[in-house]
Amino acid sequence: MITDAHTKIKQLRELKGITRKEMGDRLGIGDRAYAKIETGETHLTINRLNEISTILDIDPMNLLGFDTKQIFNDCKQEGYIGINYIQVPDKMMDQYESHIQSLKEQIQTLTSLLVK
Repeated sequence: MITDAHTKIKQLRELKGITRKEMGDRLGIGDRAYAKIETGETHLTINRLNEISTILDIDPMNLLGFDTKQIFNDCKQEGYIGINYIQVPDKMMDQYESHIQSLKEQIQTLTSLLVK
């Protein structure tokens, strides 16, 4: 039995910087209906899982097997709490860098508007 699919979907959506509203819009459902998927109130069908996987650009089986420990390793050593990088696929890394660049550009635009 597959457990916590809704949690994995939420984690991946957040990692990719997609809002709940965007997901709902792309699935053709309302925000609340999509929120129920992420909270586990609505059971996923295979078709819905495939749609979500397509939006998140991940194979459905990889989505179901997603584990944040593959991305981050929370560790505690002698009172020090940190996060160690483990392995991030190149495509995901490119998406993060693109998102960061976009945010930097938005900050510059907003800053220039405030200065005027």
